[in-house]
Amino acid sequence: MNFAPESILRRFCDELKGNDPLVLVLPIASSEPKEAAEDYLRIFTDLGITRVQMLDIREREEANSEATLKLIDEAAGFYFTGGDQLRLTALLGGTKMLLRLKERYTYEEILIGGTSAGASALSTPMIYQGLNDAGFRKGEISITTGLQFMHDVAIDTHFIARGRIVRMAQIIATNPTCMGLGLEEDTAVLVRDGYQLEVIGSGLVTILDGVECTGNNIHEIQPETPFTIRDLRLHFLGEGETYQMPIPPELHL
Repeated sequence: MNFAPESILRRFCDELKGNDPLVLVLPIASSEPKEAAEDYLRIFTDLGITRVQMLDIREREEANSEATLKLIDEAAGFYFTGGDQLRLTALLGGTKMLLRLKERYTYEEILIGGTSAGASALSTPMIYQGLNDAGFRKGEISITTGLQFMHDVAIDTHFIARGRIVRMAQIIATNPTCMGLGLEEDTAVLVRDGYQLEVIGSGLVTILDGVECTGNNIHEIQPETPFTIRDLRLHFLGEGETYQMPIPPELHL
């Protein structure tokens, strides 16, 4: 499903700060942006948001324009729709729009959300290609840098339904400092302060933690060979459960 259910969007609206906040729907990942944004524009309006509009980017120069930056400065909420996450990183990576959005996300109480590709792109390592039920052989998945709103976290969606746990394990094997966050249908996480997670929705969130793994062989084997990782920690969390990721080093200062 490429559309977030109303219950999750209602929580999104409840968390918005300010009076009469502006919400931007960003269908950048979609090849049919107007169609991708239409339902969100309607449902946000039905949920009482009086200022909601679409901001679509088809060319990188649009992401550097003053008109775009003005909207980024004004909005309190940003919602990325589904589509192709590689389109998001290719169009927005290194642009003034992304830099401004990251600055505001770091220092202000804005809200950034997404569904499907729009959620996957918010992480640091980002899966952009790979069969759903594959990933147990080295090289079967393709990874790049995401939009980096969550550091050392890899996000994958439709996680249980499409059998994506093994491909997430391969990401962790390549660098166990990374945590895997798998989102199921009708499920989301609310992230506070960059590391405190709360589960919302009717499904499960899967967390794979490899920091304390006792070894793996991903660096030793040849491509197309099954990999090994030992003592990978696994959590399944339902609605209302919380989880604290490792506190970023800068918060220890």
